[in-house]
Amino acid sequence: QVQLVESGGGLVQAGGSLRLSCAASGRLSSSYGMGWFRQAPGKEREFVAAISKSGGITVYADSVKGRFTISGDNAKTTVYLQMNSLKPEDTAVYYCAARYGARYRDYLAYDYWGQGTQVTVSL
Repeated sequence: QVQLVESGGGLVQAGGSLRLSCAASGRLSSSYGMGWFRQAPGKEREFVAAISKSGGITVYADSVKGRFTISGDNAKTTVYLQMNSLKPEDTAVYYCAARYGARYRDYLAYDYWGQGTQVTVSL
């Protein structure tokens, strides 16, 4: 059974930084790539960033490009989301997910999900 556990969320002032971590355990195949999504109250879940299974390809939503960086360790057991220059509109629950294939932005392509971690950015 695959488990994804996020950590690193919290409260930060606008302009600050946070680093989210996602630890994968269980029988997660090395063929799986990883992604981050977020969901704000009253809004749909939206794509944030994704990384390919090899780590050689990263994809970002336009809203976070240049501010967020996704990375992973070689064993793909942990994936990170470094978030800089945070804005109040980044406030949401952030979810880590694992997918097989290259549909990076499509949440339906992701087979496994973490429970989420809250990120709150204040003015």
